[in-house]
Parts: sequence; structure tokens; C-alpha cells
Amino acid sequence: MYDLVDYTVVDISKAEQDYQEIKQLLSRSELDLDSQVTIFMVAKVSEQIIACAGIDRNIIKCVAIDPNYRGNQLNLTLMDHAIKYANENGYFHLFLYTKPENIDFFKGCGFYPIVEITDLVVLMENNPVGIRQYCKQLSLQQKEGSKIGSIVMNANPFTKGHQYLIQYAASQCDWLHVFVVNENASLFSFDTRLKLVKDGTRQIKNVTVHASSPYIISRATFPTYFLKDKTKIDQAYMGIDLLIFRNYIAPALNITYRFVGTEPYDEVTKAYNEAMRYWLEDKKVTAQSVINVVEVPRITEDDTIVSASLVRKLLASKQYEQVKKLVPPTTWNYLSANLDQFKI
Repeated sequence: MYDLVDYTVVDISKAEQDYQEIKQLLSRSELDLDSQVTIFMVAKVSEQIIACAGIDRNIIKCVAIDPNYRGNQLNLTLMDHAIKYANENGYFHLFLYTKPENIDFFKGCGFYPIVEITDLVVLMENNPVGIRQYCKQLSLQQKEGSKIGSIVMNANPFTKGHQYLIQYAASQCDWLHVFVVNENASLFSFDTRLKLVKDGTRQIKNVTVHASSPYIISRATFPTYFLKDKTKIDQAYMGIDLLIFRNYIAPALNITYRFVGTEPYDEVTKAYNEAMRYWLEDKKVTAQSVINVVEVPRITEDDTIVSASLVRKLLASKQYEQVKKLVPPTTWNYLSANLDQFKI
């Protein structure tokens, strides 16, 4: 019977029937359709979709198999086709998020667990030593000192607030590692944001600016299709990101402190700052050493807290003199030369 199965790629943004069939198939597996994925590898029998695997760049998502076809070679063949398609499109290092009860299935498909949040989510990759290889490369940038700090930032764009946070943290540490989040959901491209951070910190001698890896998780790319409760979604995202940092990244660089700006407005960021206390400082969470979290008060300009979101709003309304007050000269030099690009 299974030699009658047809494996094909569908784009659900262009095929309404496939969209509806995949949505129903996912629903029968208690999964939602992830809004970030439109490309699916599907298995069809008599033109009916019986299995699907979404492909969102280097992340496999929304894997579902009709209950009548589970527990056979079809599972592996579907994943083989999905992985081959990703490879053909230039993505060889693949990740997937799934429920912990599915670990054994995906192990059989060549994926290996990185971290797990009990009863919620596990992050897996298709390389048994992927994260360890990354940490080995990272460890080549170790610096001497008893107090090694870190900051993870988006810098969309790099403001005087970001600059102050880095200057303060560097003054408190023997060395400071700054990671710029690599995602494609920001107004400013990753390459631009990385350049602005490097240019704006060049005068600080005990700082290394890192292009972050896929192991520093962006909220913008974290999938939510298998978690129904928003509280659990936030817990899963924050736990995955912070545990990877504590278990792998921090030990590779001997990081013992993580600095973060206070967050008076954005509730999501505020919750993330609070979650750091648990995932990084609680001794019961993991056997890895504690990372001390230091919150630094945000700076103000004309009684207004400096933030990247404010800069973006001012750019959109062409209030360039106000923008100039909130960003370092290095950022303003870039912005002023590219104002036509920021019609938000």
C-alpha cells in the first residue's frame, strides 16, 4: 500500500485545498498551523494528504501524520523528503521543536535533543555534536578574568541606551561578551545591526561583539503551534533560550554575569527579565553554574526613556532631530545616509 504514497512539496499560500487539508490534519494531532510556515512536504494517498512536515528555512515545523498511517516507514520517509528539500535550498543544519513525548520518534529521524522544558517542549537538531562544536569554536574567544559578563541584544537600531548598558557592564567586568540576535524580523537587517553595535562600542577595549548563532533563540522565530496556553508559550520560549545560554554558551566563555536594561513598558521583555532570575540563577534548574543577573536602569533623554522602539517611531514620523539625540554618532551617520529606507 505504501508504494502508492506520493511525496510532494506544496505552498499553502497558493493552494487553498492543501491549506485546508493540512490545517485539519494538524488539528487532529492537536496542533495549530504555524503562521510562519507556508512550505510543506506532504504525503498523499489518492490525492488526499495523510502526513505533512512544514519547512521554515532551517526549522522543521508542524509535523503531523494521520492516525491510520502512524508507526510505519511512512514517518521516516516523510522526514527524509523534508530534510532533503531543506538541504536542496541551502539549509543543512536543521532544528525542530516538539513535545517531549515525541523525542524518540525524532531521534529515529536523526535529530538529537539540546534542551528540554519538562512537559512543554524540547529543542532538537540534526547533528549529534552541533552545539558542542559551536561551543568549542566559541571557547577560542575566551578572555582572562574572574568576572566575565554578557549582554544579549537586538539593537534595532543601536541607541545611546544600548551603548550605556555596554559601557556600564564593561566597567564592572574584566571582559564583556555582547551577542547581537540574528533574526530576520527586525526593521534593520542583522548585518546592519551587528555593524552598528561594533561601531558604537569600538572605543571600549574589553568588549567582544558576537554575531549570535541559531542557539540564541529569537522570540520572533520561536514556534507556538503545539502550545495552546500563552503562559506556557512564554515559559517554553524563555526556558529554552535561557537554558541553552546557561548550559552551553556561558561555560564556553566562562561567563558568570548577564546584564540587562530595566523594562518599564514592554510586558513581554519585562517578563523575560524576570524569567532570567529563575533560569539563570536558580541552583535547582540545572547542574551548570549560576549566572548572576544584573538589571541596569535605563537612561533618559528629555525625561523620556531611550529605546529602539522610540527611535523607530521617530524615524517613521521623520522627527530626525529627536532621533539624533537618542543614538550615538555612529548610528546617526548610518541613519542619515539611509533615511529613504526607513519609511515604516
